[in-house]
Amino acid sequence: MSDPLPELDLTADVLTLTRRLVDAPSVSGSERALADVVEASLRGLGALEVERVGDAVLARTNLDRDTRIVLAGHLDTVPIAGNLPSRVDTVDGEDRLYGCGTSDMKAGDAVMLRLAARFGVPGAQPARDMTFVFYDNEEVEAVRNGLGRVARERRGWLYGDLAILLEPTDGVIEGGCQGTLRVVLTVPGKRAHSARSWLGVNAVHGAAGVLATLAGYPAREVQIDGLTYREGLNAVRIEGGVAGNVVPDECRVTVNFRFAPDRDEDQALAHVREVFADALAAGVTLELTDSSGGALPGLSEPAAADFVAAVGQPPRAKLGWTDVARFAAFGIPALNYGPGDPNLAHTVDEHVRIDRLQPAEDALIAYLSGSCA
Repeated sequence: MSDPLPELDLTADVLTLTRRLVDAPSVSGSERALADVVEASLRGLGALEVERVGDAVLARTNLDRDTRIVLAGHLDTVPIAGNLPSRVDTVDGEDRLYGCGTSDMKAGDAVMLRLAARFGVPGAQPARDMTFVFYDNEEVEAVRNGLGRVARERRGWLYGDLAILLEPTDGVIEGGCQGTLRVVLTVPGKRAHSARSWLGVNAVHGAAGVLATLAGYPAREVQIDGLTYREGLNAVRIEGGVAGNVVPDECRVTVNFRFAPDRDEDQALAHVREVFADALAAGVTLELTDSSGGALPGLSEPAAADFVAAVGQPPRAKLGWTDVARFAAFGIPALNYGPGDPNLAHTVDEHVRIDRLQPAEDALIAYLSGSCA
């Protein structure tokens, strides 16, 4: 059982609140203590409907506005790597907050809590209703993902005109996300003693055609809502052989396909089968082992276009998969936007630039209050 944590002061500035969250360890599977104080702080604001689903905390305004914005962020981090407690340092003229989870994504969580403290109190008059989703177990296998659990058990809480996931984007809107799938291509052979290799068929050698196809694969680029998504098809693992004196009778090549969100999962798998059609005809087998659909950016939707205007910078495509795909599955436009740097996520020297924190909060305040219109 987790030890209780001190209460959160949501009136503190975003840097102080970020540091407070970072110094509350919450490695995946141990988020309960942090979820408890987040829940208590949201209930204490007095004007939010709050619900707990496992170690996910949900809160929303109910002001009958014309639009509802869903803001989501995960509370968990990867395992601590000697990078707690947090510290502030200046490097190359930049003031930085170092610590596990600073970039991915407790800085984003702090921004969400600051917004809740501003708009979730009696008398607040935002231009849009908003839902806050703080969830657990994002950094581990999908079956444990708290947002997935909310989608199964409290789907109505995720509905809105736009979802904003405060994953690290370095303060730039990243629209939608790529889909991803993995397949295992198994090349057959015939086992023999390596001293008499002509009596066998070397499956590792037989994988040369598969690897050549991958090396020559022409990656497609596609424009969606003005954003460029570049696909990729890559071998990420190869296995074969049983001993140093045996001709391998099987070689397995794991292939990852990152596909643009204009393809669905079935279309993506069909494309991979088409790419390896010759190999499949020659006896190679293909097994799908993992698949997750992408998310269209939906930037043409009014709520998304208004947010782009509030941020004031051109958006870019999200090259990777994030939980925005869960919202896209419900037909909800979804964007990634947060103050952290995605390139620093999960690193030992993970940090967030302090000058990225307040601008992210200010842009969302302007958007939610309607002052950017």
